[in-house]
Amino acid sequence: MSVESVLKTVDDLVWGIPLIVLILVVGIFLTVRLKGLQIRRLPLAIRNLVSDESSGQEGEVSGFGALCTALSATIGTGNIVGVATALVAGGPGALFWMVVAAVLGTVTKYAECMLAIKYRVTAEDGHVVGGPFYYIERGMGKNWKWLGKVFAFFGVGAGLLGIGTFTQINGITGAVNSFFDPNNQWTVSLFGREYSWTVVIAGVVLTVCVALVVIGGIQRISGVAQVLVPLMAATYITAALLILVFHASEIPAAFVTIVQSAFGMKAAAGGALGAMMTAMQKGVARGIFSNEAGLGSAPIAAAAVQTEEPAAQGLVSMLGTVIDTVIICTMTGLTIVITDTWNIGLDGVDVTTKAFQTGLPFAPAVSSFILMVCLVCFAFTTILGWNYYSEKCLEYLTGGSRQAVKTYRWVYILCVFIGPFMTVSAVWTIADIFNGLMAVPNLIAIIALNGVVAAETRQYLKKVDKWG
Repeated sequence: MSVESVLKTVDDLVWGIPLIVLILVVGIFLTVRLKGLQIRRLPLAIRNLVSDESSGQEGEVSGFGALCTALSATIGTGNIVGVATALVAGGPGALFWMVVAAVLGTVTKYAECMLAIKYRVTAEDGHVVGGPFYYIERGMGKNWKWLGKVFAFFGVGAGLLGIGTFTQINGITGAVNSFFDPNNQWTVSLFGREYSWTVVIAGVVLTVCVALVVIGGIQRISGVAQVLVPLMAATYITAALLILVFHASEIPAAFVTIVQSAFGMKAAAGGALGAMMTAMQKGVARGIFSNEAGLGSAPIAAAAVQTEEPAAQGLVSMLGTVIDTVIICTMTGLTIVITDTWNIGLDGVDVTTKAFQTGLPFAPAVSSFILMVCLVCFAFTTILGWNYYSEKCLEYLTGGSRQAVKTYRWVYILCVFIGPFMTVSAVWTIADIFNGLMAVPNLIAIIALNGVVAAETRQYLKKVDKWG
């Protein structure tokens, strides 16, 4: 049995029906318990983001900085490559389930980020730390510390071997190679295989850039994220909007196709349920990969916020899921469905590249260049964000050892360097596995502490409503 087939088997077990149901049930439960908070209080979340009154309070970064750090980790290859992969494997219906999971995941993101701030701690050297491992230990009790360790272990694995390094750098070098050397005319032999020089050069340049930023810690990561995240998101959204505007008449038919596919309506007799389950599995898995709601990653960034109101930052943090999946992933999916590039034998970034080339009113080379630049920026900031997440997980596992963290940074940089030489299918499968394993202990903690979430929310909203 090959390594890839073993990974596929493990992935199917991790992302089987139980985990999908758990993620959706937690979202539904919190939506009911908090009375549709993610919809009712969306204007308040936006207001909190704009006002950002965090200056001078306990913490390391502003609310906007924490959101950008979280978005830097979530807006990545999942928005471009992940959506395409989901649609190729699960059909257009995967997009429907991706959005459903995101709407429910928005309130999950609120809960986990709010808990991270409530139960955060200040280390001996003065820096603030928090995340699922601390709200498991301090919220659920010392007897559950082992569960926090389990989460932290999977968090390190996700950052080092999955979503943080290999998938991102693989996506970057693949996009650069597709643009500059699509026919692999300039190659070099490495590790027993032939690679384009563009892959090697892009990998080295990105590795150096990552090293220059991650060595500076959260402040430098946040600073870079606050510049790149808004810029790259605006550029990508503008390009996707152009495609939708020039194909506006085809949007209604695209929505019909998406809904029909989501419920297996176009499948052959007897295959509707199987088609629906495939669409749901791929959509939910890729949606979680993209927005990370329920994974427990965003709370690690939220814990460093300068604020005294856990619920206020929880509302700001939940905007990450709205921006990432409800807006950006939906736009990507629509462009792919409208241009019908999901079923023409392409995979990964090639699907989205073809959609941009077909849909944008520019020369194919210009469209490809726009997508390449967006993907490079998206993936680069994701690498930075996940370095911070996995560092904090390691810090918890090692009892706050700064030497372990400093060593880990160099190991992380090494993984970025070797990422371009991993096979694409294995890379995405490993990332899926670690994502799923992270989600389980985090979702258990959110369920256990849902009473705390509800109480904190009521108290904050009562105060907000009183003072207007």
